[in-house]
Amino acid sequence: MENAENSRGFLPPFKHFATQAIHVGQEPEQWTSKAVVPPISLSTTFKQQAPGEHCGFEYSRCGNPTRDCLEKAVAALDGAKYCLAFASGLAATLNIVHLLKAGDTIICTDDVYGGTNRYFRSVASEFGLKTVFVDCTKLECLKAAITAETKLVWIETPTNPLMKVIDIQGCADIVHKHKGVLLAVDNTFMSAYFQRPLSLGADICMYSATKYMNGHSDVVMGLVSVNDSDLYERLKLLQYSLGAVPSPFDAYLCNRGLKTLSIRMKQHFHNALMIARYLESDPRVEKVLFPGLTSHPQYELMKRQSTGCPGMISFYIKGNLEHATTFLKRLKLFTLAESLGGYESLAEHPAIMTHAAVPKAEREALGISDTLIRMSIGLEDCEDLLEDLDQALKAAVPAYKVRN
Repeated sequence: MENAENSRGFLPPFKHFATQAIHVGQEPEQWTSKAVVPPISLSTTFKQQAPGEHCGFEYSRCGNPTRDCLEKAVAALDGAKYCLAFASGLAATLNIVHLLKAGDTIICTDDVYGGTNRYFRSVASEFGLKTVFVDCTKLECLKAAITAETKLVWIETPTNPLMKVIDIQGCADIVHKHKGVLLAVDNTFMSAYFQRPLSLGADICMYSATKYMNGHSDVVMGLVSVNDSDLYERLKLLQYSLGAVPSPFDAYLCNRGLKTLSIRMKQHFHNALMIARYLESDPRVEKVLFPGLTSHPQYELMKRQSTGCPGMISFYIKGNLEHATTFLKRLKLFTLAESLGGYESLAEHPAIMTHAAVPKAEREALGISDTLIRMSIGLEDCEDLLEDLDQALKAAVPAYKVRN
């Protein structure tokens, strides 16, 4: 599925990825039944041999056998020593931010998931945390923003929804010159298959596993991977103390989703590249934002720090809000819905939907305009997706004719 043209110039695939996804943490020998598929352990509590003497599990909030299988597998895929699972991506964010104290400052990349923006602005600020939004694609801006109060730098790459690519290693080099400052990377768009932030110098790699890591739009979950033992113990205490953990059934579903992650991501990349090239050639489209295109301003950086591109594309349709709305309403295979990373193709309007919580002036300054559309390209046959896009574009912007 992933042909040579797709992957040319990117980092080579991470060795043994599919094998680790299938086998790490899944050993049948850990179960009396020798089950090949890890069972769903629904028990909330576990028998102890004597007071304080348990067999690795005592209460499901602080540890569960099914969740343990998932966490071990994800740690391996991230090239990490440890992984912790949470009830959602924002629950993972909440736990990371609880590493800080009142008076501390967070530097967050300016183009970021709307829920992260909302949490930093409207919730974390109420607990004495200050957030500064910076264009982290410009390393000099990040460097200038760090102060004695800075304790956490939060980046996404590619960013949501403008698909800007940030130099993870460059950020890490700057951040780690300041003692006690952590670099966290939201790796949701890329998944563990295409990018390993920890190997590029990040302290924390987190996901909304709701998206590509699970990949089936039927689980809400967050994941956090780290290498530092002290950081892990601090986050483990927060996981136990705050209690924002996923159910065993959700852990089972996400663990199952990992088994096809490598296959899915290859197809997402293939379909997205074909669609991005089509959109770029269409006169009804003003501009395409996809880091797998040579026209993307950070295309070379994308190749240097990743093994490929996910299925996320943003583009500006010609016209105004009416044209964008007509396009979205006329889609047939693409579903008009928030979220991303599932096997099905989705399309949405960031300014009205996912990023409505971002102040309007800042949305406009960033370029999250009324004509911006974000798409999550699924696993359908590419020719069917292209046909759907073509008919919706014709309906939305009928005055233009497609070039031959």
